[in-house]
Amino acid sequence: MIAFGPDAVEERDIEDVDDLRRWVGRHRVTWVDVAGLGDAATLQAVGDAFGLHRLALEDVVNVYQRPKIEPYAEHHFVVARVATVGEAIGTEQISLFLGSDYVLTFQERPGDDFDPVRERIRSGRPTIRSSGPDYLAYALIDAVVDGFFPVIEVLGDRLERLEDDIVERPSQASVTELHAVRHDLLVLRRAVWPQREVVHALSRDTTAHIAEETRVFLRDCYDHAVQLLDLIENYRDIATSLHDLYLSSVNNRLSEVMTVLTLIATIFIPLSFIAGVYGMNFSVESSPLNMPELRWYWGYPFALALMAAVAGGLTYYFRRRGWIGTGASARRRDRTRV
Repeated sequence: MIAFGPDAVEERDIEDVDDLRRWVGRHRVTWVDVAGLGDAATLQAVGDAFGLHRLALEDVVNVYQRPKIEPYAEHHFVVARVATVGEAIGTEQISLFLGSDYVLTFQERPGDDFDPVRERIRSGRPTIRSSGPDYLAYALIDAVVDGFFPVIEVLGDRLERLEDDIVERPSQASVTELHAVRHDLLVLRRAVWPQREVVHALSRDTTAHIAEETRVFLRDCYDHAVQLLDLIENYRDIATSLHDLYLSSVNNRLSEVMTVLTLIATIFIPLSFIAGVYGMNFSVESSPLNMPELRWYWGYPFALALMAAVAGGLTYYFRRRGWIGTGASARRRDRTRV
């Protein structure tokens, strides 16, 4: 719990929920942060202490909520998603209650993006210390939104590395990682899209819980959410383009392999024809037209020389046409550049 006003701040861990009642109202703002949702009795006691609606408490425990805002008579209830980075990128639910003189936050587990907000309160920053709970709620929501930017930067670095790998050495491992990045981007988009609408609704809400001065800051937070969504959409487009680039690179490699195999087969076709002709062994004793080279002293060297000449001629022709050699390499670079 952190209770503060313009001239004082008190911070402590609460071991007994009953202690909360004597802190509420002692300062201008009371912020209670609950880390962990495993103790139903504690959650109910906190709800009773602040008069939280029963349906809102049910949404707090059900951690698969879509980001949303629900106004009640005595408080506003906001559900947000915070980005998490582990073996895979995911999101966790943050539930926030905004009352007349308090802010409650419920987290799935300890560890959050709220440390900068706590430091601002402890250091006596005049804006947050002299403002009401609505500004504190804005600061917390803004911290949640800004927490997505480092995660998206990580995905951007992964996409840059994947682009280099796909261009230089495309492999199935690159495609697997690319699909993982696309999945992570989809997870973030599902969280940021409705969260943007939540911030927009708060900035336009005319409730007494949110002052007109705070709506200006909420509109700035809304701009950050829009930037996040734009980045996610751009990276999704890049991921799709990289997938197309991989398919193009694989097709180009297959085309090159098929070209080499075709050229080799083309060179050996006339050689096979020559070897087949000279392998028929028609007897010259039966007819003077039957393979006179069989009795020729230079017949075998002549056949080999003819095959070498045909192979060399075809290779020279293919090289002049740019199908093999430096011309083919230049054409492949041009296709990749396009």
